[in-house]
Amino acid sequence: MERLICLAIGYAFGLIQTGYLYGKSQNVDIRKMGSGNAGATNALRTLGWKAGAITFFGDAFKCIFAIIFTCVIFRNSQRDILMVLSMYTGMGAVLGHNYPFYMHFKGGKGIAVTAGLIASTTNSWTVVLCLAVFAGIVAGTRYVSVGSMTVVVVYFISVVILGQAGYYKVTGGPLYEIYAIVFLLVVSAFFKHRANIKRLLAGTENKLSVGKKS
Repeated sequence: MERLICLAIGYAFGLIQTGYLYGKSQNVDIRKMGSGNAGATNALRTLGWKAGAITFFGDAFKCIFAIIFTCVIFRNSQRDILMVLSMYTGMGAVLGHNYPFYMHFKGGKGIAVTAGLIASTTNSWTVVLCLAVFAGIVAGTRYVSVGSMTVVVVYFISVVILGQAGYYKVTGGPLYEIYAIVFLLVVSAFFKHRANIKRLLAGTENKLSVGKKS
């Protein structure tokens, strides 16, 4: 039951569509611009650096706040599996962001939200590694999609290494639940980027560009 509650908490926080709300404040519907995606990359491309930054950090922090909320609720009753519950909350936040019911399930791709999960549930070295991998790939290729898909794979590998090293302080079933959740996030990220993958294979993928608005 606790796991379902955490999924619901995460989903509720994930429904806060930063890019869509910021676009509305500028009298535009971001879903009708650029790629039609409500995430940070489309906000950056269509509305500028300010919009991209606000969307990215807004989407990341809604996951962080959801996990904090979960920890406050369950810190006494479920302390032994608090990390597992945090992971379920993070997954719920990604689902809420990607599939908001009030926007006909048309949201973002969940990468910024996953960044919030990474920041909340791993050590500083993993955060730095993921940031470096993403920044390096995007700087070198100018393909945000490649950086996004690569970083979730790096995150999964890091989680397994940390889990085997005892970082999460759980073993057995709960530890494998953590692995399964992160693996599902990797699958979700690749699924949401399926159009990007097709364009990459065809050599027609859009490179990083910044809109003129701010």
